[in-house]
Amino acid sequence: MRWENEIEGFKEHLTLIGGGQEKQVSKNTINAYVADLKKLTSFLEESGLDLTPQEVETKHLRQMLKWIDAKGISPRTQARIVSGIKTFFKYLEHTELIQTNPAALLEAPKIGRKLPEVLSIEEVDRLINAIDTSKPEGQRNRAILEVLYSCGLRVSELVDLRVSDLKFIEGEEYIVVSKGKGNKPRRVPIGKKAMAEINLYLCGYRTTLKNNNLIAPDCSDMLFLNRRGGKLSRVMVFTIIKYAARKCHLAVTISPHTLRHSFATHLIYGGADLETVKELLGHESITTTEIYTHLDNNYLRETIANYHPRALENNDILTHKTQSE
Repeated sequence: MRWENEIEGFKEHLTLIGGGQEKQVSKNTINAYVADLKKLTSFLEESGLDLTPQEVETKHLRQMLKWIDAKGISPRTQARIVSGIKTFFKYLEHTELIQTNPAALLEAPKIGRKLPEVLSIEEVDRLINAIDTSKPEGQRNRAILEVLYSCGLRVSELVDLRVSDLKFIEGEEYIVVSKGKGNKPRRVPIGKKAMAEINLYLCGYRTTLKNNNLIAPDCSDMLFLNRRGGKLSRVMVFTIIKYAARKCHLAVTISPHTLRHSFATHLIYGGADLETVKELLGHESITTTEIYTHLDNNYLRETIANYHPRALENNDILTHKTQSE
C-alpha cells in the first residue's frame, strides 16, 4: 500500500496551515491523527485489502469501524479515530488527490459527556505532601504538582514554562503561558504557595544543576529540568504524579489533567464565574468550561436532605412549625 507520501503531505499540511483551520494544530494532535491512520492501514492489511488512499471507499471505512469496535476500543476513542480519518480524507480532497471523499458520510459512535475525575482539596494536599523532598529532585516535583493545581496548566504548558515566564512582582504575581493550546498566550495569577515552592526549587535543585554546568545551553531558561539538565518530558510528569498517588494511597487513577480539573472545579465551587475560569484555563469556547459546573452527587444529596421539606423527618417538620408559630 502506498500511504507514506500522502501521510507525510498530510503532516506537513497540518503543520503549516492547520489543516484548513484558523487555529494551529499542535504536535500532539498531529501525532494522534497519524496514529489513527495507522489503525486504518492495519485494518486494511489484516483484511487483505491492498488499497491506496485513493482506492478506499466508504464501505471500507465502515468495516474498519466494526473492526475497532470488536477490539473493545471505547466509543470516545472511536470518535476520535473517525475525526482523524475525516481530516485526512478532507486533506486529500482539498489537494485534489481524490475526487470523492469516502469519509464524508462516515458517522462516529454516540458518546456521552464524561465528567472529569476530580480530587478533593484534602486529596490534593495528600498528593503534594507525598513528595519526598529529602531527595534531590523532590522539591522540583513538589513545585510541579503545586503549579499544576494552583494554575490549572496543561502538562504540555507546564513543561514549556520558562524562568522568564515567572512574573513575581509584588501585588501582581502571575505566570505567562506562552505556549498554550493553539499557541495563544495567557496570563495566569499564581498564589503564594506555588511561588514559594518554585523559589525553593530555583534556589536548590536547579541552582545545583547550574553550578555543576549540567544545564544544556538550549535549556538555560527552561523552568523544570531533568537530572541531565534537559527539558523535562510530559511522560516524566505523569510518572511523578502516579508515584505520588500510589504513595498516598489515592483510590482514583489520576494524571496531570486531574489537577487541572480539580483547579477548575474548586474555583466553580468557590463561586468563580465561568468566563473567568474559561480565561484561566485557556479554553476557546465557554461550552468546554461548562463541564466543570457539575456537582458531586453526595453534595446534591446532602443539600436536599438538609433543606428540602419532603426530605425532613416528621419530627423536624413539626419542630420547624412549632418554632415558627
